[in-house]
Amino acid sequence: MSNTRVVIVDDHPLVAEGIEAILESYDDITVAATLAGGQEMIDRLDELGPDVILMDLNMPGLNGLSATEMILERRPETRILVLSMHDTPEYISTALGHGAVGYVLKDVPSEEVKQAIDAVMRGERYLCTGAVRALRPEMSGGREQLTNREQAVLLQLALGKSNKEVAVKLDISVRTVETHRKNIKRKLGISSTAGLTRYALEHGMLQGTGVNV
Repeated sequence: MSNTRVVIVDDHPLVAEGIEAILESYDDITVAATLAGGQEMIDRLDELGPDVILMDLNMPGLNGLSATEMILERRPETRILVLSMHDTPEYISTALGHGAVGYVLKDVPSEEVKQAIDAVMRGERYLCTGAVRALRPEMSGGREQLTNREQAVLLQLALGKSNKEVAVKLDISVRTVETHRKNIKRKLGISSTAGLTRYALEHGMLQGTGVNV
């Protein structure tokens, strides 16, 4: 089984180097690079081909949230695991809403970073204990939120557009549309296009578009 390729994106050298040292002690992980900012990650995304990106949120230039959305547009299969000092619900919810599949606070035990990587590689979402505690009131409130891009895709699908037409309209690939469509259905628990249209109507997404209930 091939090693998990990890890239660390953090503008604090001591943090990045510390995490790199921890991860390099595991035989099944390869740290492909440690980078200091989101734009550098975007520029080297195809070259590095990471399975998992450990992403800080607050960085000069392109921040972690914007970088996450841009990375997932180009490589939807990449797992973004946020590594942050912020434990507020707003930070955590926003990161997950932008497509991150995990959130780990920087003060967790070193072995938990490895547990988080293993979990997201299995296709699971990973929240450290501190993040779960911070989100608990929100998590009891219902389903996972759609990202801004997923809402845009949902609107186009509800208007009757094909995957190809949505791709042209939003200037993304058909493959990316298909990935968003799958994630939208999973998050909303809806299996059909008619169901997606009904959801969009019921939630006021089609107001002003000329489509009526």
